[in-house]
Amino acid sequence: QVQLVESGGGLVQAGGSLRLSCTASGRTLSRYAMGWFRQAPGKEREFVAGISWSGGSTYYADSVKGRFTISRDNAKNTVYLQMNSLKPEDTALYYCALDLIGRRAVNKGEYDFWGQGTQVTVSS
Repeated sequence: QVQLVESGGGLVQAGGSLRLSCTASGRTLSRYAMGWFRQAPGKEREFVAGISWSGGSTYYADSVKGRFTISRDNAKNTVYLQMNSLKPEDTALYYCALDLIGRRAVNKGEYDFWGQGTQVTVSS
């Protein structure tokens, strides 16, 4: 089993930045692809960004390209999501997730473990 814990969420004004972290226990992350998703009230959980086990490949939803950056530090067993130029429509509960197979997955059903989420609220 693996436990994923997100942190770094908060309230920020439009145009501001936040960095989310996802730390794992129970399993080393270095062998697995990871992803970030978000879910706004009344909406489906949607893919935000993903990263390969090595960090050599990253992929993003169109809505965040050029503003968000996913990265990882395998020595710290942690994955990050740097979010810049935040918009009110980025407001959501943000989740990190682990993909055991490493499929460059963008669908939530392809991820095997999830954190509890961290709230990001962007005010206009």
